[in-house]
Amino acid sequence: MPWLSGFRSGAFRFAFLLALAFAASAALLLSVVERSISQYAVAATDGGLRSEAAILQAEDREGGRSKLLESIALHRRAGGDEAFRYQVMDGTGRLLVNDLGRRAAKLGWGDVSVRDDPQETGADAEVLKSLGVSLPDGGVLVVATDTYDIQELRTRLDRFTIMAGVGITLFALIGGYFIGGLFMRRLDRVNDAIGRVMAGNVAERLPTIGISREFDLLSSNLNAMLDRIGALMDGLRQVTTDIAHDLRTPLSRLRQQLEATREAHDAECYEASIDSAIEQTDEILAIFRALLRIGTLEGGDGRQYFATLDLSELIGRVIAAHQPVAEDEGKLLIAEHEAGVMIVGDGELLAQMMTNLVDNAIRHTPTGSRIVSKLERVDSDIVVTISDDGPGIPTEERANVLTRFYRLDRSRNLPGSGLGMSLAAAIAALHYARLELLDNCPGLRIRLTFPRPPKASDLPVGQLASAAD
Repeated sequence: MPWLSGFRSGAFRFAFLLALAFAASAALLLSVVERSISQYAVAATDGGLRSEAAILQAEDREGGRSKLLESIALHRRAGGDEAFRYQVMDGTGRLLVNDLGRRAAKLGWGDVSVRDDPQETGADAEVLKSLGVSLPDGGVLVVATDTYDIQELRTRLDRFTIMAGVGITLFALIGGYFIGGLFMRRLDRVNDAIGRVMAGNVAERLPTIGISREFDLLSSNLNAMLDRIGALMDGLRQVTTDIAHDLRTPLSRLRQQLEATREAHDAECYEASIDSAIEQTDEILAIFRALLRIGTLEGGDGRQYFATLDLSELIGRVIAAHQPVAEDEGKLLIAEHEAGVMIVGDGELLAQMMTNLVDNAIRHTPTGSRIVSKLERVDSDIVVTISDDGPGIPTEERANVLTRFYRLDRSRNLPGSGLGMSLAAAIAALHYARLELLDNCPGLRIRLTFPRPPKASDLPVGQLASAAD
């Protein structure tokens, strides 16, 4: 039944346990208070009896028996509702004052039952606490007082303890029911949203629960996860579409080549066609390898192989390998590298990234262009820039260049698959570097900003071993 959902909720169970804890704590606290007050009241009563008995003893010792009786009469009048009751028995056993009955005449502490009217045997007796002391002639003086107030206080405290415990428990249960119902209703909205996501509506997002900051943070993190999953699915669909689009042409060309080979009657033409088909197949396989490499890098795989390396020496080797290529095309490739710049990363991947960036600058700039590779420390960062004075990339196209298979219109007649820059971006992200495409006025400036390299003590054990090698 819907109205029972509040009782089944975790909030209600928590409130119920909290109510039990409050009730137990209240009972314990009030029990301690009741015991302390009772002990204080008993001690006050005992002190009053001792003081009264001592005063009357002194009166009898100093003024004689008549003075004692006179003091008792005076105390009775001053006490109002007979705060104390007395009994005086002389040495011969004769009762001179008898408010308590003969059986009360004994030394020390005791309890005495008395009735206001001794003739009414059925009336309730009043229990008094008494203290008996000896007199000089061998008599006994008994002073007694009632304990009704103490018993009444204890009764009221016990009643209050029970009522307070029951009230706290009921209040917590009722509050827990309403809070549990509120929590369940909000949680149902979250579950409904999750159900719509599971049904295929990936654009659905979870509402905030609103009970506390922790639950809202959980909803926010789940929504961020859904955003990330949505972006990955969109990327997967885009990659699938791009692969189908970009591989259609080389596969069609390969098929035509194979058909032409089947019809070839000359052995030399046959071998040339086979070589061309193999070359085109290698290009297709290279595209798939690049795609797999990008997917692996974007998943964060490879950081376990990071080691400390000399970035100055690594980029220097890449530039030296490309300078003859640039010269053959009538372009000038210049290196301006600060020496001894150390970084933590994968040397093979970083070399691949720099190769892609430098090769991209050489292939997409006209003859006579000037390409500059620069490595420097800026504050606590390491900055690598590859700049040229070629045609550059329009601002609105720069983000697209870093995606898979994207090529500018002017580059469609050049060889390539459109994966070089996206692979470089994936390698940069793996190294926590920021890759930016900027205007060089004229030309393009690619800037890579690496964060401060960690200390050796910050590296995992496996990376320390690699660094040592």
